[in-house]
Amino acid sequence: MHVRLRNQPFSLLSPKKHRARPERRMAGSTNRWRLPSEPFSRDLLALSQMCKAMCLDVDDALQAPAPDRLCTPRIQTKCRGPWKKAVPAGDGVVTLQCLGFQWELHLPQLFQSETLTKLYVSALSEAPASHVSHLARLLPGPPPRKARERPAMKRLTISLRINDPMVTKIAFATALKNLYTSQMDLSLDEVLGVLASAHALQFNNLFQRCVAIMVQGLSPSNVANFYQAGCKYKEEPLSASCEQWMEMNLVPEVGRQIHLQKIPKELLLKVLQSPRLFVFSEFHLLKTLLLWVYLQVTPRLLVLPTHEAVMTFFSSFPKKTCFLDQDMEHGFTELFCCLRLHGIIRGQDLDVLRHLNFFPESWLIRVTANHYHAMECGGDMAFAKDLNHQAVRFGLLFYKEYTSYSEMIAIYGFFFSMRGIRNSSTSYSFYMQRIRPTDVGFPSEVCEHSLVSLQPQRLVRYEIRAHAWVDGQWQDFGTKPIMQKFQFVRPTCKSQVLQIQTVGSPIYVIFSFIFPAS
Repeated sequence: MHVRLRNQPFSLLSPKKHRARPERRMAGSTNRWRLPSEPFSRDLLALSQMCKAMCLDVDDALQAPAPDRLCTPRIQTKCRGPWKKAVPAGDGVVTLQCLGFQWELHLPQLFQSETLTKLYVSALSEAPASHVSHLARLLPGPPPRKARERPAMKRLTISLRINDPMVTKIAFATALKNLYTSQMDLSLDEVLGVLASAHALQFNNLFQRCVAIMVQGLSPSNVANFYQAGCKYKEEPLSASCEQWMEMNLVPEVGRQIHLQKIPKELLLKVLQSPRLFVFSEFHLLKTLLLWVYLQVTPRLLVLPTHEAVMTFFSSFPKKTCFLDQDMEHGFTELFCCLRLHGIIRGQDLDVLRHLNFFPESWLIRVTANHYHAMECGGDMAFAKDLNHQAVRFGLLFYKEYTSYSEMIAIYGFFFSMRGIRNSSTSYSFYMQRIRPTDVGFPSEVCEHSLVSLQPQRLVRYEIRAHAWVDGQWQDFGTKPIMQKFQFVRPTCKSQVLQIQTVGSPIYVIFSFIFPAS
């Protein structure tokens, strides 16, 4: 059944479409660039800026056959969007010769590299004929039928010589690929070569991406190479991040792996001189440094030696001359001058220090004399004045799985407990407390072969610091230097409490203190 509506025509006429009025796209301070439509006739006001952006000569452009025949669809395509919209082969493509390979790059991507941009501009200035032909390809004047009669244009070729051994062919290809897309994921195994390639190309965006990846992925296996790269390319944030990471992890992480062998001497010296250095005790730091020296004099080792093997090696030297006196080539002495040997207090550790034929006799005499005078004066450390560089240090690692953790220390007959408590998932408290040797739960091995002081109070100058790694940055917490008299009863037996809020784990806690003259 057919239904016909009254007064309704059989055919619908579409309304007449009006062409949109062309408007200029605002770009730069002059607000003159190009029209969004395909051809833009007689747009001579924008021609100057257009040719300047494309490194063309405006005088050559003005010699085109007719102004109304100027069109810029190819120029618009080149300067617009991602590489998928780039020009077809043969238009705006430059051949790069490097590392025995040839790469074809489009101008918008090539201009992201300062090195390639300079090579491109230099090649254009040295080849005027190629300059004009390149302009003719960008601004075709003749009609299409005559354009087919023109001979094929030869692409501009630039050469780049790289002498950096860290730049490999695969890493360089990855860097060039990042000219077209910034969504590539770089692994820690390849980031070092890509960083070197980005530096050679002067591709700053990629270079900073590599630096961020390296800072986030620091580990004992790569910290040495990353530090050397930061020094080589003068990237201060990268080398500083490696130094800060080593300050916390030299003893607990790097000192327990064979990767300690690759740590350069200059990095180790900076870490030892830093007041932020984390140590479990001064004797633990000494063992780590002795292991590093052993790995330097025996570089062919592939497995970490035992502590007994290291001690036996240094004890085997003739008694007339110690190891540091014989060391004239490596210059290890300045490293061991950074140690606080007066902080080695346990009797067993001092026995190891005396039987180890490593230090000059004068060093051992000074350590023994300092301990003797301190015990004669009731624990006063007359030889220690500077809390940042002479204090005795003890440290503990507090993991987020802990609810509480404590370590006992004994020094000149005084006993302290270093304690950490987790208050909530992100809240922690750290303090130290003086304890009696007769207290319940006091470990007998702490006071074994140790003195016991009967003084009811002990004046202590101390400082508590904590550090945590969160989202690629270190969070630093700490008390100010505090002078306090510790007794056996509350509240005088307890130090000031350091309360922190952090999501990092583990937390590196350092207790530094001096017994001043009371």
